[in-house]
Formats: sequence, structure tokens, C-alpha cells
Amino acid sequence: MNEIALALGWIGIYSPMAIGAIGSSIGCAIAGQAGIGAMLETEGGYGRYIGLSAFPSSFVIYGIVIMFTLNREVTAENAGALFGIGLFAGLALLFAGIWQGRACASAINAAKEKPEIFGLSLAPAAIIEGFAVFAFVFALVVSADIPAGGGS
Repeated sequence: MNEIALALGWIGIYSPMAIGAIGSSIGCAIAGQAGIGAMLETEGGYGRYIGLSAFPSSFVIYGIVIMFTLNREVTAENAGALFGIGLFAGLALLFAGIWQGRACASAINAAKEKPEIFGLSLAPAAIIEGFAVFAFVFALVVSADIPAGGGS
């Protein structure tokens, strides 16, 4: 039983980075596909489409920081906390990455038809980023109270 708890603790440490990377990859792919389509249909402004398609890449960075914050000796006492914080922070980053990619794709599609709304069309993606930042800060604050280990 102790081995299972320890394994879950290690999974929790690495989950935010791995799951955040999955969310960033999916989000960038969704937005990137819209950006490529927009470039085929417009005569300029390609840089903003490419820039917007990279927006969801921030979630893997948040995941890496959370991973380093959680990184400590895993014991039976702290494994549950490491698992819970890591897994749920990772899931928050996953969904934020996917949905931000969809919001960016919508912004790209709107801006190709009406370029003057490009800045305003970024608002939904920025709001989603804010929710991810909430999960990021929550994980950092809560992880400060997890015991550092030192024996089991």
C-alpha cells in the first residue's frame, strides 16, 4: 500500500508539466490550423496569426513551475497532497490550453474577416489565461504547506 502512495506522489509531481504540455500542444494545434487557413485566405497580417497560435504554449510553462515547486522527497505523509495538487493543477492547465486554442482559432477566423477587431477578439483567450493563472497560483500557495519529507 505504501508503494502505491509513493507512486501516486511521484505522478503528482510530474503531472502538471506533462498534462500542461498536452494542453498546450492541443491548443497550439487548434489555433495553428486556424492560422494556416487564415493565411491562405488573406493577403497579409500573417505574423499575428502565427503569434496568436502560440498563445496556449504558456500552460506548459506554468506546469513546469508547479512541478519544480512540488518536487521534494515523496513520503506516505505527503504523497496524497502531491498527487491531488499536481493532478488537478495539470487538468486545469489541460482544459485551459484546449479552450484557449479554440478561443484563439475563433479570434483568427474573426480577424481575417474584420481585421480591425483583432485586439478585441483576444479578450476570451485572455480570460481563459486568467483562469489558468488562478489554478497556477493556487497550486503554488497550497504546495507551500506540504511537508518536505525527510522520512517515512
